[in-house]
Amino acid sequence: MAYDAELADRIREALSDQPQVREVKMFGSLAFMVNGKMAVTANAEGQMMLRCDPGRTDEFLAREGADWPEMQGKKMAKGWIIVDAHGIESEQAFGTWMSDALEYNRKVSGSDD
Repeated sequence: MAYDAELADRIREALSDQPQVREVKMFGSLAFMVNGKMAVTANAEGQMMLRCDPGRTDEFLAREGADWPEMQGKKMAKGWIIVDAHGIESEQAFGTWMSDALEYNRKVSGSDD
C-alpha cells in the first residue's frame, strides 16, 4: 500500500461534507482533490501534506510536527506543509490542519462553500 489507510480514512471523513472531492494516487501518496485543486495528501509514513496560504507558511512551520516538504531532495515552494503523524494525533490538531487546507482551497478554487 502506498499510503497510510487510517490517515486516508480520517481525511475522507473530514471531507465528507465537501461537494467535490476526488482521490488520486500520485507521488507515492493518496491526494485528495477538493473543487478540482489538491488540498491534502496521505503518505505511507502517516504524514499529511497540505496546500496552504503561502503567506502563512512560516506560521504553520512553527506548529508541532510541521516541516517543509521536499520533493527529490529539494524544498517545495511556500504554500505546502508536511505534518508528521504526531502533529495530527489529536482530533483538534488534525481538524485545525484540515480547516486551514480547506480555507485555502476555497480561496484558490473560487468556491464560497
